[in-house]
Amino acid sequence: MSDPGPQGLPSDGDGTRAVRAGLPAPVKYEPTLPGPVFAAHFHLPGEPTGPYTYGRDENPTWTLLERAVGELEAPGEDGVETLVFASGMAAISSVLFSRLRSGDAVVLPGDGYQALPLVRAQLEAYGIEVRTAPTGGDAQLDVLDGARLLWIETPSNPGLDVCDIRRLAAEAHARGALVAVDNTLATPLGQRPLELGADFSVASGTKQLTGHGDLLLGYVTGRDAEAMSAVRRWRKIVGAIPGPMEAWLAHRSLATLHLRVERQSANALAVAEALRDWPEELGVRYPGLPADPSYAIASRQMRGFGCVVSFTLPTRARAERFLDTLRLVDDATSFGGVRSTAERRGRWGGDAVPEGFIRMSVGAEDPEDLVADLLRALDESAG
Repeated sequence: MSDPGPQGLPSDGDGTRAVRAGLPAPVKYEPTLPGPVFAAHFHLPGEPTGPYTYGRDENPTWTLLERAVGELEAPGEDGVETLVFASGMAAISSVLFSRLRSGDAVVLPGDGYQALPLVRAQLEAYGIEVRTAPTGGDAQLDVLDGARLLWIETPSNPGLDVCDIRRLAAEAHARGALVAVDNTLATPLGQRPLELGADFSVASGTKQLTGHGDLLLGYVTGRDAEAMSAVRRWRKIVGAIPGPMEAWLAHRSLATLHLRVERQSANALAVAEALRDWPEELGVRYPGLPADPSYAIASRQMRGFGCVVSFTLPTRARAERFLDTLRLVDDATSFGGVRSTAERRGRWGGDAVPEGFIRMSVGAEDPEDLVADLLRALDESAG
């Protein structure tokens, strides 16, 4: 494989950067983005001094994707490293379990991703103290003293609360704690946690980063070489590696990230405004609504407000009728895809939400069509 090209320049716009991130230097008769490298082992005569030795350690297709994500998370910054994983949970676990030891304390969001309680149980089984507090109001500061790691999820999933990353990172560092931010809902085009003071930016690439609902992926980006070395070692030990085809598909998908984020964010705002104006009180949450409790902080630290909108219908039965009546929105979990999805989040049992709570991921359809479908479904499901 040819050598990668130069890093993106700080002056590049998001669209330019997304289209060109991680591409190798052009070579005559070679493809712009080389195809996936399928290899469990590589030719390795003599001492193993080269970059590629065994398929669990490194892969040329990962390398290009990792450089691409790093350019998006920290454009123009040297010394930033990205590692890709088989899923978002693999990436999350790599930071937590590589940095924490028995006797340590970690602060997690009490309103975060549904799988975090499973992580909590495993951390506690290893003798790690787990403290939780809500995302909103920077409440995690209240339980931070003596912790080794602060885990932030902003906006939170599914409640869409936001905390002040700069404030929490500064306070955590002053108290000797590392800071990791789950950046899945925002994407690197919507928020750059490292610029805001975090040590790690972690995300599920399954969601809007790749945007087509056809692969599982995760990544960790950080600038501290020792910390990232520990994360890399954890990936090697547990083998939580992506397949080369998934990595290649992810890199290919980055080229449209700017277009997708721009369209889906605009659509999400249109949907949120329409739901806000519906005669019933739906408790609509979207960080881009000026009246939303998260708006003030989100508008200071986010460059885009994401594609997820939440609202609550009065009962479980009403929510299920609403979802069954939709024509353009699939009843499915996950979020970030170009096709809109929605679900009654309480069906999983892991989120502290009302039975009628709906998490909607707004896609790239025509906004007028989406809004019309939602309002029609609200009307027809009310009977």
